[in-house]
Amino acid sequence: MNSIRFTKWLFSALLLISVTISSCQKDENVKSMDSTKSIAAADSASTMSITNGPGNFLAGKGTLKITIEDSTYTFDAATDSVAFINVRSGDSKYFGITAINKAHTMSFGISSVGFAAANMNSKVAGSQFLFKLDDKNPVLQYTLTKYGGKDDSGKISIEKYNNDNLIAKGTFFTFLAKDDKANSPFYRVEGSFELQLK
Repeated sequence: MNSIRFTKWLFSALLLISVTISSCQKDENVKSMDSTKSIAAADSASTMSITNGPGNFLAGKGTLKITIEDSTYTFDAATDSVAFINVRSGDSKYFGITAINKAHTMSFGISSVGFAAANMNSKVAGSQFLFKLDDKNPVLQYTLTKYGGKDDSGKISIEKYNNDNLIAKGTFFTFLAKDDKANSPFYRVEGSFELQLK
């Protein structure tokens, strides 16, 4: 159980690192999709293979929308950093969407087991939503709750994937909580994405 929790935490951390690096690249207008440099996060994570190659995309156009607690948040790929990635860790494979806004006050990540493909529905493996209202308040953090229901962590549905200029189009839902306590309220989070290269 602890190894699964660690794997989910490690994958979420790598998603956040990947989006931060992507954000820096986007801020500097370094958008080369042909780069094949690997990103190693730490010695314990050096077996993770995150490359800006086949299956990994930094969107240049499109949106990622997230609705939680009656509020909708939008990442615009033209100004914010939104990435669609496939990750391999040993024998495990994951895919996901990760985003951070230009102001670096809001980030979101969601992942699933396996590699992405068109016309697929896949169980959510991890998700996290962070945002900061202002300098006076702490960062609000929502993470995937294990108390939402037995084996019901949500689904990622991909309608289209890697088709010409289109990176991916689809929807998702999951359940996030503000902390990891059994009696904490959790919230259904719904979203959609339509991401393009340019």
